Amino acid sequence: MSLQSLQSLLLATFHLLTANYFLLPSPPPLPTNPMKHIIIIGGSFAGISTAHRILKQASKTTAAPFKITLVSRDTHFYWNIAAPRAVMPGQFEDEKLFLPIAEGFKGYPAVRVEVVVGEAVGVDVEGKELEVCVDGAGVGEKRMLRYDFLIVGTGSSSREGMPFKSLGSTEGTREALRGLQERVKGAETIVVLGAGPTGVEIAGELSGEYGAAKKIYLFSRAAAVLEGRPASVSQTALKQLQKLNVDVRVSTSIETITDLPDGRQELTTSKGEKVVADLCIPTYGVQPNSSYVPAQFLDANGFIKVDEYLAVRNADGVFAIGDVSDAEPPQFWFVDKQSLHMAKNMVLTLSGKTPVPYKVSTTGMMGVQIGKKGGTGHFGSFKLPGWLVAMLRKSLFVENLARTVDGSML
Repeated sequence: MSLQSLQSLLLATFHLLTANYFLLPSPPPLPTNPMKHIIIIGGSFAGISTAHRILKQASKTTAAPFKITLVSRDTHFYWNIAAPRAVMPGQFEDEKLFLPIAEGFKGYPAVRVEVVVGEAVGVDVEGKELEVCVDGAGVGEKRMLRYDFLIVGTGSSSREGMPFKSLGSTEGTREALRGLQERVKGAETIVVLGAGPTGVEIAGELSGEYGAAKKIYLFSRAAAVLEGRPASVSQTALKQLQKLNVDVRVSTSIETITDLPDGRQELTTSKGEKVVADLCIPTYGVQPNSSYVPAQFLDANGFIKVDEYLAVRNADGVFAIGDVSDAEPPQFWFVDKQSLHMAKNMVLTLSGKTPVPYKVSTTGMMGVQIGKKGGTGHFGSFKLPGWLVAMLRKSLFVENLARTVDGSML
């Protein structure tokens, strides 16, 4: 064997015996945070605002991967705050009341948010899946969407199919609103049933617009208009309605409604009086949109039971906000407050931090427009000046529609 061959053999043997001493240890695998899927149900104030708030806040405070899927029965956001005036023809163009929801989320990366037009028809809280009918009509193609967190913000509906809130689809709501406008236009005698905020605003809008050309009644089984509000507010509302020539009947319920051959209706009151109306507009009460939620999570009136974190009791990862929950009365002020808190807590959770409890408001507040120049309201026990309410609600905030849909006002 040559000297050169011997050197090569010794060198190869050396490397073989000492190779492990010179190899660096493999680094441990990097931890991975799985993508969290947040499903938000509801295409109105609660759902839209919460989605925007999470997207905006999370981009600034956490690197945790997540995706939001917004499920909405409606293709368009409906600015129902203006509904009491919109029942009259010619008050608003469609684009002042309805705007496409999906357009409002185009400013975010597609990996972050998806808008699904469909109706929630079932929730499997054990399997963490939401069943969605993608045609929005409760029949047809079904999709099962798996979630890590589910935020329910499906709101409430007006009774008797009135278009004061969404009726289940944008087209259905538009058609109902246009139909009501035509009936208002042709009616000479209109009876508004219920003297809560919606009834008071509608009666005031009708009388303020048509004056003596139409006879407007306002019936309430309660002892006062705006019952449950400070007495001074109720009295002011009554005086303003009477000044507009609204015929207000309190402590009076409707016992029977009889359809007449000419298309009108005859109403018999609890006091034995008969009133013939061309149009009746019921405004009393709302019902929560919770039919798809298992019964054990609902109270006796159909509202979803939540705890101090707005979490649905005994349903892991599920939350409910706005009109559909039992946290606070169905009112815009409370919806916005809950949305703000829900977004904050969701971002804390995504960041691995502890969420904070929600503080239920103990201060009642309300503002109602009565005609285009009047109004009343209160904050707690403090009565708001009528001129201030009328000035603030003059446009019924329709200028905020676009900024609500695209999140720019949040």
